[in-house]
Amino acid sequence: MDHTVKWGASPPKSRNHKLSLLLMLYTFVYFCSGYIQVTKTVKEKAILSCNYNITTDELKQVRIYWQKEKDLVLTVVEGVVKVWSNYKNRTIHILSDNPSIMILALRLSDNGIYTCVIQKMERGSYKRKHLMNVVLSVRADFPEPSINDLGNPFPKIRRIKCSTSGGFPKPHLSWWENDKELNATNTSVSQDPETELYSVNSELDFNVTDSHNFTCFVKYGNSTVSHNYHWQKSN
Repeated sequence: MDHTVKWGASPPKSRNHKLSLLLMLYTFVYFCSGYIQVTKTVKEKAILSCNYNITTDELKQVRIYWQKEKDLVLTVVEGVVKVWSNYKNRTIHILSDNPSIMILALRLSDNGIYTCVIQKMERGSYKRKHLMNVVLSVRADFPEPSINDLGNPFPKIRRIKCSTSGGFPKPHLSWWENDKELNATNTSVSQDPETELYSVNSELDFNVTDSHNFTCFVKYGNSTVSHNYHWQKSN
């Protein structure tokens, strides 16, 4: 006999039971696959581990695949290591009881999910024995800004310049004094097309007849860096 589902009524118990089983199966598969979080900064090195024990003797009997999303990074097949083009000369396979890769000179483009798959030979064919996901987060923090004195462009007017570089994402620079934002003379932001890192600089003119306490404030994403500058008027 077919079930009739009325508006506002609960689905039949059999369907609820099937849904629960599917959710349990999904959760089981997710946790079995594994998950590791690695956070580093640009130009550092990162070690990504499979989190799976394997002996040196077994290396020639297994296949190890490292990929970032859909792109291959490194493979080990019958003991032969191959590194794909985007990672050549900066990715090393670590031969240990826990297969790992080391990525050198990290770039922002290295951000992403890496997957390690290990296959073993069973009854004449390779079967997947392990899968581990590693989330690599690469940060690029701006160093504390520097403020340089550029001299007097006009009588009784002083010009200073605030700058910092090597960070990500795109920064916003502002000048402050006594909790009030000031108008900068010239502010520019540039991005290196290769590294994707930003540089920012800004100039500020002020009257030398008064004492001042300025703050150069740089905000990028949820982070900030700043530098203070004090000017003491002449007696």
